[in-house]
Amino acid sequence: MTEDRSHLEAQGVPNARTGAVRLLMPMIDGHRRPHGPYTVGSALLHHLVPGALERSPGEVAAHDIEIRAVAPGLGDRVAARRIAIDAGLPDDERILVPAPRRTLRLANGVTDFVRAVVPPGRTLVVCNGDQADPTDTELLEVMARRIPSRQLTIVVQPDGPEPPEDSRDAGQLWEIVDRCVREGFLHAVVELGRRGLARTEPGGTPWWRFAQRTATALGGLGRTGEAREVWASVRGSSQDPGMHAAAAYGMAMLEARHPDPARRDLTAARGWINEAIAISGLLPDPAERAFKLGFDRNGLALIELREGRRSAALALVESALELARELGERHPVHRMVLLANRARLLAGFGRAKEALEDYAAAIAIDPVFPDHYLERGNLLVELGRHDEALADYESAMRAGPPLPEAHYNRAELRILRGDVEGALADLDRVIELDPRYLDAIVNRAGLLAGLDRDEEARADVTAGLALAPGDPHLLVVLGQLETTAGRLEEARRMLDRAVEAAPSMAAAWGSRGVLRFAAGDPEGALQDLSQAIGLEPLPDLYANRAVALRALGRTAEADADEERASRPP
Repeated sequence: MTEDRSHLEAQGVPNARTGAVRLLMPMIDGHRRPHGPYTVGSALLHHLVPGALERSPGEVAAHDIEIRAVAPGLGDRVAARRIAIDAGLPDDERILVPAPRRTLRLANGVTDFVRAVVPPGRTLVVCNGDQADPTDTELLEVMARRIPSRQLTIVVQPDGPEPPEDSRDAGQLWEIVDRCVREGFLHAVVELGRRGLARTEPGGTPWWRFAQRTATALGGLGRTGEAREVWASVRGSSQDPGMHAAAAYGMAMLEARHPDPARRDLTAARGWINEAIAISGLLPDPAERAFKLGFDRNGLALIELREGRRSAALALVESALELARELGERHPVHRMVLLANRARLLAGFGRAKEALEDYAAAIAIDPVFPDHYLERGNLLVELGRHDEALADYESAMRAGPPLPEAHYNRAELRILRGDVEGALADLDRVIELDPRYLDAIVNRAGLLAGLDRDEEARADVTAGLALAPGDPHLLVVLGQLETTAGRLEEARRMLDRAVEAAPSMAAAWGSRGVLRFAAGDPEGALQDLSQAIGLEPLPDLYANRAVALRALGRTAEADADEERASRPP
């Protein structure tokens, strides 16, 4: 943490009357029990937004999604400019659960807003920090990291007054759980969902709703074992075919989407999804059968894809789309998901025109869902349609709260177009939003090293290796930096490690070839550079090999390599 940023854990609360501090607002009790997720964030926004509506209405409008999600009580004062399609859909048609990273996006958006509207020299005090919801913990961490302490000092007192026990009934709990699912507050879904399960009759409809949301949230958080236990309780408590089909689907996805790829069990996943399909195909209601059967076939398509059977996956998605036509205008989110999945598969088969048509159709269903802009932009980059790709990345940025992936993709496009400064600006933004975004750290380190900004590059390498010790890309950059600094033995050690860790990485071989030439070993340099060219025949590699060849007296071969290096890409 830099010196002008501060997140203080304090046992006492500063005394505003002494004049030592200027409190932004009265102390906030951060205990999650009375108000749930974003207890702190909501109180903070309720204090700031009314004044901002008068002084900075543009800032409020620019952060409508974040404000309305974090402080729903401000919904009547902050107009919704960007409305997702599922906002107006019935419960059974809202099939997407936001990823856990959504709360990081919300925290960054709120931080941007706070930084824009809070005057300098203020202090925010929070008590009961140890009992705060994870959404507030994350928000406080992001604000402390990104807002200079000269503008806002954050003081967190770990303890505080004990709130009364939760007296809400299962109906009130359900309203909160349902909102938390829609917003992606998954930790709260688990905590409150379990409370709801304990207060409802096992196997009944209210109990099932809590069970389904709790298991889904646990899966999203990577708590696979706990999710399995909830799905097992569904199977043990109910004879309802729809519940059993959903539980089988949930089990299949736990196996197929395990966060550790080595622990995915696709055989077990196939067994579970086949059970789900068998049950869904017997449901008596035609519309319910068409939806659930298509939903389950889409799940089987994922398993087929992960087992390398892309044609089978595509056939399943297309059959699900056929079933979706039986639903008329209902289930638009389901149809959007299927169109996007088919677009990915078509792109993999080189059927770019059809893929772009499907992406366009998916985007038309929900223009504020950012993922499809990113995916279409990536496909457009592959097709050389850079201006259209840039427009898609920027549409993704405008669609919602800060999105690190959109800035990262734009940075890669800017690198491709030779706009190094623009790329650095985007990578700076990515790392500001998410300091653990390893690919952005790697790319920024490489760009900085190429600009001879070695001290900054080394800082990025150090930060990256702390996140991913032994990362070969970072070892290559470090090897390059050590070569430049004349520490050839240390450089050789780093590059040997990179080659050993990633023998198919051309940059590792190429960088070691440059090092070996600098160390007086042109024969070794020739071997490494030839290996690199065999993996990725880039102009710089040919140019470097030409130098080694010329040093060895092999002039004709050197001339040939120089000619190859001069060819336009």
